[in-house]
Amino acid sequence: MRKFLNSVSLLSVLIATPFAMTIAARAEDRLEALTKSEDNWAMQGKNYSANHYSTLTQVNAENVKNLKVAWSFSTGLLSGHEGAPIVVDGKMYVHTSFPNNTFALDLSDPTRILWQHKPKQNAAARAVACCDIVNRGLAYWPGDGKAPALIIKTLLDGNVVALNAETGQEYWKVENSDFKVGSTLTVAPHVYKDVVLIGSSGAELGVRGYMTAYDVRTGEQKWRAYATGPDSDVLIGDDFNKANPHYGQKGLGTSTWEGDAWKIGGGTNWGWFAFDPGTNLVYYGSGNPAPWNETMRPGDNKWTMTIWGRDLETGQAKFGYQKTPHDEWDYAGINFMMLSEQKDKEGKLRKLLTHPDRNGIVYTLDRTDGTLISADKIDDTVNVFKKIDLKSGQPVRDPEYGTRMDHLAKDVCPSAMGYHNQGLDSYDPTKELFFLGVNHICMDWEPFMLPYRAGQFFVGATLNMYPGPKGDRQKAEGLGQIKAYNAITGQFKWEKMERFAVWGGTAATAGNVVFYGTLDGFIKARHSDTGELLWKFKLPSGVIGHPIVYQHKGVEYVAILYGVGGWPGVGLVFDLQDPTAGLGAVGAFKQLANYTQMGGGVMVFSLNGQGPYDNLSLGEYKAN
Repeated sequence: MRKFLNSVSLLSVLIATPFAMTIAARAEDRLEALTKSEDNWAMQGKNYSANHYSTLTQVNAENVKNLKVAWSFSTGLLSGHEGAPIVVDGKMYVHTSFPNNTFALDLSDPTRILWQHKPKQNAAARAVACCDIVNRGLAYWPGDGKAPALIIKTLLDGNVVALNAETGQEYWKVENSDFKVGSTLTVAPHVYKDVVLIGSSGAELGVRGYMTAYDVRTGEQKWRAYATGPDSDVLIGDDFNKANPHYGQKGLGTSTWEGDAWKIGGGTNWGWFAFDPGTNLVYYGSGNPAPWNETMRPGDNKWTMTIWGRDLETGQAKFGYQKTPHDEWDYAGINFMMLSEQKDKEGKLRKLLTHPDRNGIVYTLDRTDGTLISADKIDDTVNVFKKIDLKSGQPVRDPEYGTRMDHLAKDVCPSAMGYHNQGLDSYDPTKELFFLGVNHICMDWEPFMLPYRAGQFFVGATLNMYPGPKGDRQKAEGLGQIKAYNAITGQFKWEKMERFAVWGGTAATAGNVVFYGTLDGFIKARHSDTGELLWKFKLPSGVIGHPIVYQHKGVEYVAILYGVGGWPGVGLVFDLQDPTAGLGAVGAFKQLANYTQMGGGVMVFSLNGQGPYDNLSLGEYKAN
């Protein structure tokens, strides 16, 4: 009987496998197809390349001044709202900060919430969350014959949850991180094909960073790759850095640390990823080493501060380029990875990856093998590095701005917040321009020694932050910039100063417009060719998320979350006064509370406010 059952089972598999493979391929193809439709904004980065670019032109540089509010939605929470809603098949899915609620809304009638998911989680996770209790957003998967369409979310307490996109019911749930040792989740899930990628947080508490891949249908773990430790843990592939052996290859995840310091060495990755189906590589950055005090961790501290190219299916690393060996300034390299195809200076068409780093450098690599092509300063006021040696890939440091023990480093530019942080920016392929939201913040840094205790902050530095040289240090304003950058020429086509850091990111459109939000509560539109300010609107609270652009029933909409907070808003949110509190953010943004207050919601705009409520009967109560 067992032999018969096994034979039947084998026959069933042989028959079903081609069908199952077809179903899976359809789901994967549909996910990519969804990202190509302007009816959707199905990923935080808009598409696999994460270019945050819309081909829509109904709203353009000539008429953007006519944008008006079409509708809005309050999340009911007041902490920082990073990331953006996602839009798929006529629905908008909105996330929140802790406790990480999710709301589904019908774009044709957002009057009534379709469903809401309010998870129960341990509130103790709040105490170990660095820099506010934010969350960077949701991911979507379109479903197949084996599983329904899913919304994937992370919880601050370290769990990952998949929800049925139609009903909001939990479909699977897995524990990714242990908040008891300081490992929380603020990262947005990223879904490519049928794989869910989840990063990690907590380097400020000595958490050893890792990337984890899960099967989107079941939540089963496929692989986990650490930033530090033995090659078997880091998943160093056989051909790792084959094209660039000078980057380093084998055994460096332990040998570049003193003793077992790599076990509490940080390198978390809570930022933005990208994926190239052609190379089958996922690209992301690992963050700062722990502790911040560089004296306590001699060596290059690999593989923190690294741009990774990993095989999506196996996690094996094809390349790793460490931008800031032995980081001294908390230049966590988690910033967005954006893919483009451009001709280099010799006229050769290349597959590129561009990454503006916290350390004040914009890097562009050949994404097929990690070869460094260019490394330009985000602003000419960067002083920690004199330049990046393109042959070695190494930064040439200015020792005056080092942060050694028994030394107060002054006027270090950029600050620990970086000249670019978590903002998700945009690339216009027709103009070959990146639109960067920039911090313009410098600092004084004084290190101190401290022991490691699990679940407690493991930093070892006192920071004072203030505007960069182009800002107004007396008024504590001029802390941000918005810039248009060409990665091939290394030139900035235009740049404009802002009162506060442009923290959340940008969205560009074929209508010659670039949108972004500001910490003092504006959504703005500038001409993408000139930087001219074309339109702005004052929101109920400051912005630390990024705008999205989509169309519904022939109408183009621009949507953005509001809700000040995050690292720059910790002083306002938690009513802190010590300028060194919030790892230096309180002093830098001491004027922020004079311009905005806490809030939380999404605002949706269209030309002349056109939208569902043009029908005045929509949402009206009808008596029996």
